[in-house]
Amino acid sequence: MARTAKNAESAGPRAEAAKLSRGFSWLAVLGVILVLAGLVGLVYTGIATLTSMLLFGWLLLIGGVVGLLHAVQARHTNFFWLGVVVAALNIAAGVVILKTPEAAAEALTMFAALLFLTGGVFRLVGSLVVRGPQFGWTLVQGAFGLLLGVLVLATWPSSSQYVIGTFFSLSLLFDGLGLIATGYGGRRIVGMVSDRLAAEEAGETERAPDGGAVKPVQPD
Repeated sequence: MARTAKNAESAGPRAEAAKLSRGFSWLAVLGVILVLAGLVGLVYTGIATLTSMLLFGWLLLIGGVVGLLHAVQARHTNFFWLGVVVAALNIAAGVVILKTPEAAAEALTMFAALLFLTGGVFRLVGSLVVRGPQFGWTLVQGAFGLLLGVLVLATWPSSSQYVIGTFFSLSLLFDGLGLIATGYGGRRIVGMVSDRLAAEEAGETERAPDGGAVKPVQPD
């Protein structure tokens, strides 16, 4: 009876470890899918740009509808009209992006280029003025952002066909690599814990045949 209870107790952690291992395996599989999607997107940047804009438009549209429903539910609060306005703007932006994804990609590319320019200038000026311990790294970041912004603006609007898709594909690629690393590392840790549990069970004390006190198993 006691041995059965002990086996049931030890089966609990083993079952949890197996469940965690399966979860990390699925996480790694998702990472592989994202990596493959990112690599395909880097090859077909035009399709990746169009796909990302359509996805962005649907997200805005769905988010606007959900926000409008929440605003209606909270119509007796002071934030009702603010929620309605924000939801309406999201819905309108989603509809515009879904109807004209190419024009939306051009506008978003221009916005990204301006962000690169302003961020690069601020980093350059800040690194030259402050000259902190990360002076060299901040200077390189500022120069890279400034150069990237200039290159995107110099080829705009044709650059809008591949800039958004490239960034979207790179994001998928690095997110996938992170998930693969997390899944592999998680499975490895769970495996180490499972091996430890198995070793502890193998080295547990066993009862004497006459039902006396528990005696430890002596190694040969």
